[in-house]
Amino acid sequence: MRNPQHSHAPNDHGADVDPHDLHMVAFRSDPTRRARDALLAVNADMRRNYAALKAELIEHLSPVIVVQNDARGGRYTLVHGGERESLHPVPEVFELAKSVAHVPLGLFSVLAPYLKGSEGRGWVRPLRDFGATLEAARGRLDEAGLPDDLEASSRRILDAALRFVEESVEHGTFGIESFTGFSGGVYRDVRTNMFHAAKAQIAGVEAIMRRWRHRVGEERWRDLYVVVLSIWTTSVLNQNTIIIKQFMNPADAATHLLDVSTAEPPADPVLTALDNLARIVQDNVAAELVFPVDQEVADALKGREDLLSDAIQEQLACPFKDRRPSARQAARVNA
Repeated sequence: MRNPQHSHAPNDHGADVDPHDLHMVAFRSDPTRRARDALLAVNADMRRNYAALKAELIEHLSPVIVVQNDARGGRYTLVHGGERESLHPVPEVFELAKSVAHVPLGLFSVLAPYLKGSEGRGWVRPLRDFGATLEAARGRLDEAGLPDDLEASSRRILDAALRFVEESVEHGTFGIESFTGFSGGVYRDVRTNMFHAAKAQIAGVEAIMRRWRHRVGEERWRDLYVVVLSIWTTSVLNQNTIIIKQFMNPADAATHLLDVSTAEPPADPVLTALDNLARIVQDNVAAELVFPVDQEVADALKGREDLLSDAIQEQLACPFKDRRPSARQAARVNA
């Protein structure tokens, strides 16, 4: 005899299951969903195979020069024949000249939150702290071994900045007018520092490009790809791109000298550059073979245009385009 405490009502085999819940759970029972999943699998497989092609292609890219823009003028890496060489080719005077040229920007960074009203004294301590940094630099300036005119311009920038700091703290106030009076007064000297930074960068980059060109050889040099990585704010007319361009045939530079913008400096610049380049190279080949009858669409795949951009622009220009009768419909109307 059953223990009544353990008796259960008979199972009615799903009669109590909510139909909507069952419909959501049994999604693979829907023939439309199964058909769509089969279609979507085509794209998933394509993307997986395209990614595999790119991953393997990375190992075969050569010769390539990767440039990661940084505060030292750029880290250069040559990838050639299964070997890599990385270095910073720009002399230190580049950093020194730019460091002092950045004094007005440094003061702006401290004072910007108070430009609409300096009555609060929150700016005083950080301004004094930055002033102490400037004073230490000014005290050792003559020992840095800078060219005479660069030392003179740096001295004037630092002296003017220290006066601005002293007067602002003493008066307990500053404003846009007093700040631009300082920054405008040192502009010529900032430009002198910029000249020396540019001169150092040109010399360093030209030297390494000549050495690597000799190493790679003229025949392979014509196949060279250069990828310059920079943050968005310096990705147009980037200084390294400008210098490198003169070492490449103009026609080759148009397609083989690539500026790639990044939100932040990547952890592995060379891998990031090669990953982007592999995608570009395989897109170049795929474009001509996949779209042999439409050069405009092929060029879109090879370039930075989205493949749907042309179709979207056409439809936005003519919102009734998708409402036009098909040829079959038109034939029926005319019959």
